[in-house]
Amino acid sequence: MRAALGERFSAAVVRVEQHGRVVYERAFGRTRDDGPATPCFVDTRFDLASITKVFVASVALCNVAKRRLALDARLTDLIPEWRDTDHEPITLRRILAHDAGFKSGADFRTLLDRNVEQFVLAEPLAGAPGGPAVYSDLGFIALGTLLRRLAGRSLARAVEAPLCAWGATATAYSPRGPERNAIPATETDAWRGSVQGTVHDEKAHLMGGVAGHAGLFGPARDVALLGEWYLGALYRRASPLDRDLVCEAVREQAREPTRRRGLGWVLRTGDEAACGSLMSPSTFGHGGFTGTSIWVDPERDLNVVLLTNAVHHGRHDIRPIRAAVCDAAVAAVDRR
Repeated sequence: MRAALGERFSAAVVRVEQHGRVVYERAFGRTRDDGPATPCFVDTRFDLASITKVFVASVALCNVAKRRLALDARLTDLIPEWRDTDHEPITLRRILAHDAGFKSGADFRTLLDRNVEQFVLAEPLAGAPGGPAVYSDLGFIALGTLLRRLAGRSLARAVEAPLCAWGATATAYSPRGPERNAIPATETDAWRGSVQGTVHDEKAHLMGGVAGHAGLFGPARDVALLGEWYLGALYRRASPLDRDLVCEAVREQAREPTRRRGLGWVLRTGDEAACGSLMSPSTFGHGGFTGTSIWVDPERDLNVVLLTNAVHHGRHDIRPIRAAVCDAAVAAVDRR
């Protein structure tokens, strides 16, 4: 982490938990490297990027447990726009497993004068639901629509309220103005200038910062808590999530050429994974484009969170850093 600081990111937090307890936590750096900055602390909030998908998936699974949704029922009651279309067979399971047939994404420049949600619901599918998996922002934007309509209130409230009730009290969409300077800056681009404290993802930005695929900001503690909800259901019977649904979520549901998919989660698919070479084959996790990741090894009851603002230094692959952190964490706990 020290070697990468100032070269691959300006700010980072590493948090490692085992058996539900913190065994390592440290902050590195400052909020930006190109101007006035404040130090990064262990409770600094980061743009979580696509880790948002797993938080949102967990809220969806909670609604399944409460019988407000079903994993394998068609969704046309809540999304009537899909009736009598190729979208009609889509189920919640297929969206969470990324094999609902959605295209991966869309060039934000083609959406500047469009309603992104309406575009996603009407955009032709790339394949039949239940076909090959394609990692899709569009599917999770549709999931956000589903949860908003189910709750009868904004998506922000539909997601933030259960997360807060489950203990993730510092994780939310759209940080307020005074909070933004304490959040590590992400990218400087020709469209928005320097992005700090507002969502980096362009599609989420066009949606007002609130979407099913990106937009949450949170600290390492809350991201680790996300992993603990699943580990707690498996080992400690202390979780807001249903154990049977947790087991289903971390089981292979679909496969891409180089990845296996659970429900919301990525499942380890070999030693080249971003979780390194030492975590067990049952490991699951997720990354975010800004430079964030969580990897959970249920065989070790181990939870490794890495939050960075890697895009602050360019759109480079930080998989070796993610893998090295996970390998170091495993080596350390195995020596205990």
